[in-house]
Amino acid sequence: MAAGPRFAEPEVEALDRAKILGVRSGTVHKHTGVWVVVVERRVFVRSWNDKPTGWHRALRAEPRGSIVLGGKDGREIPVLARPVRSARLRSAVTAAYARKYHTPASQQWVRGFAEPEREATTLELIPAE
Repeated sequence: MAAGPRFAEPEVEALDRAKILGVRSGTVHKHTGVWVVVVERRVFVRSWNDKPTGWHRALRAEPRGSIVLGGKDGREIPVLARPVRSARLRSAVTAAYARKYHTPASQQWVRGFAEPEREATTLELIPAE
């Protein structure tokens, strides 16, 4: 699968540095804070609990949304979310979570993100055109 539109290099670098990213589906809901990783210059997020009323399901139903980079008062960037089906890419995202979120307090979450049902919630975020 082709990667499609890409974020500009400064955005990729900022997303790679960011520990928390605000993400939402559509334009009505507030942004939810999620962990974000960059793999092969591509941006990924993964859901912890995949609740029917959560951000992941909302983005699956309405993939057009936005992210906020730089905290509550940061810049809002329109995005499209798409599910990641590639086992290789999901595995790379899991490894990226382990590298980026490496503090002792993060380890339970990193291990949880490696579970198959959570790997299946991986979404790629791409700039909306």
